[in-house]
Amino acid sequence: MIIQDTPIEHAMVLHPRFRFARVDDVDYDLEEAVGLAEALGVVTKAARIIPIRDMKVSNYFGSGQIQDIAAEASAHDVTIMIVNATLSPVQQRNLERIWKMKVIDRTGLILEIFGLRAATKEGQLQVELARMGYERSRLVRTWTHLERQRGGTGTVAGPGETQIESDRRVLNDKMAKLKRELEQVRRTRGLQRQKRKRAPERVAALVGYTNAGKSTLFNLLTEGGVFVKDMLFATLDTTHRVLTLPSGQPAILSDTVGFISDLPTDLIDAFRATLEEVKEADLLIHVRDISDPLTERRREEVMQVLDQIKAGPEHGQEIIEVWNKIDLLGNVQMDQIDERAQASAELPDMITSFPLSCYKKTGLEDLSQGIETFLTAGDEVLHVDVPPQNYDVRAWLHKNGHVIKEKTKRNGTCEMEVRLSESDAGKLRARHKDMVS
Repeated sequence: MIIQDTPIEHAMVLHPRFRFARVDDVDYDLEEAVGLAEALGVVTKAARIIPIRDMKVSNYFGSGQIQDIAAEASAHDVTIMIVNATLSPVQQRNLERIWKMKVIDRTGLILEIFGLRAATKEGQLQVELARMGYERSRLVRTWTHLERQRGGTGTVAGPGETQIESDRRVLNDKMAKLKRELEQVRRTRGLQRQKRKRAPERVAALVGYTNAGKSTLFNLLTEGGVFVKDMLFATLDTTHRVLTLPSGQPAILSDTVGFISDLPTDLIDAFRATLEEVKEADLLIHVRDISDPLTERRREEVMQVLDQIKAGPEHGQEIIEVWNKIDLLGNVQMDQIDERAQASAELPDMITSFPLSCYKKTGLEDLSQGIETFLTAGDEVLHVDVPPQNYDVRAWLHKNGHVIKEKTKRNGTCEMEVRLSESDAGKLRARHKDMVS
């Protein structure tokens, strides 16, 4: 890990700007990169946007730019250089040699943050596997003291190459072991999901771009006690809590890891066991920071990640949107948001949206009602007459459904109006058809 108690590392953040990039977007991208650096615990001493005409294969940046960056880094006593882009192993190694300091690209930065945030054994396994996959291609940096080759004309490779190959085999063995452990986690999670499917509670999952307010909303809806901070990737491990719907019915709400643009593929693969929780949910609740100038772009990036794991509306999964942080909008913007939200509720081709403010705790009731509406959309309302000798059925209905009305007649028959899920309604008809009218 980079972070230690002492001393505090000083970083310089660089964001490459290519010709096709919009100027406004680049400013916000640099701000996000600085936020990632802060989430890692380093102090950002300088942040610069670096124009790139043609990316250099060997060093990424041009020679003049590299010299200017080195001079500024020296002036600010920078000890870590953070490049908000994906560097090849060669580019990263060359830049470290030139600048004489540690260089971290965007993928490495996210992996470091995830390593700090992983609290559970499962999370630590997933991060470690992703980190090893990332470091494998950069293994030569670990063995720079063994790069010298032995002299002679024989065909036997030198000691440096032998050591690197040996270490790569060790790393491969460790990765294989981690994959086996994660496969066991995946099977365990699968069994847990099967149990939840057999239970009457529906499952809703919060998804969204990092720092959109998912964990804050999760705590407001469930009193879940999840760690909340205005920081990128404040929450990493998936958490489940009971969500009580307005009718009193229970549901399960899960809080998942936040997404981000250019999420490393290794992380998506490593976190597949966790992300499958999203895939199996009955309803996705996409939390958006509607005050973010790049909110539409963030939305598309979240939808792309969902599509990668075969989740979301493109795969037949219900989804609604929560437009959080409306307290940061002006009056004109707020009027536009209200109009869009109203249209989303009326037009079938739009995703239903709920404007709210977690900070001011407004709009939560409408959201709760909307969650229940979507989760119970396939439910059936049945009239059931339960005779005294079958009161075990009455108990089953109270456990698995929502009893709307109930009245006991003089002969002991219990007349019930109950809301059941489609599957439970089918079970009731199959077992006690004569009771259903």
